[in-house]
Amino acid sequence: MRFFNFHKHQSSDFGIYNLSLGEEIPDFMFSAGIHPKDILEDFKAQFSWLMTVATHKNCVAIGECGLDALISFSDELQKKVFQQQISLANDLQKPIIIHCVRKFQELPNFKKNASVPMVIHGFNKRETIGNKLLAEGFYLSFGKSLLQNVDLQEFFKKVPINKLFLETDASEIEINEIYQKASELKNISSEKLNLQIEENLEEIGILI
Repeated sequence: MRFFNFHKHQSSDFGIYNLSLGEEIPDFMFSAGIHPKDILEDFKAQFSWLMTVATHKNCVAIGECGLDALISFSDELQKKVFQQQISLANDLQKPIIIHCVRKFQELPNFKKNASVPMVIHGFNKRETIGNKLLAEGFYLSFGKSLLQNVDLQEFFKKVPINKLFLETDASEIEINEIYQKASELKNISSEKLNLQIEENLEEIGILI
């Protein structure tokens, strides 16, 4: 069985490949966005590239994009670029894959401007943060932290199964390892979990 990898930086595996700025469009499923760490002061050329690749049939989501408190770029610029990508996603009706570091309290205000689903990738924060995001209608995608972080594992058990995805991000972990741990925590088979995630993908507008 092929386990769906919601967010990956490897061209192998079955799932959504994270396309880098300026990278050639692949012949498989991908997402495209301007990561906070890549923003230039004059980002018009970056956004022009994004608008071009985002319309491609293989582009299924916008991102990863978002907010990062550990990056030196100004909050104002990060917010401006994030909002423009939300507007683009709205226009194309494609879901958004969000990168967020220490800015979770600001995300609900941005969600008010989104007419498409928003997924927090690589979620590994406290249960209180996770519950607030779920209450606001965000989806959560879990990665390698699910294998070791006991507190995260306890929270994962409580996450509605129709509101989650699984991913490897840039790690060398195999996606089937994450599915195995996730299925143990949810007390269901990996196959059943994979089928549920396929339903979740359809719910946010991604057909595989």
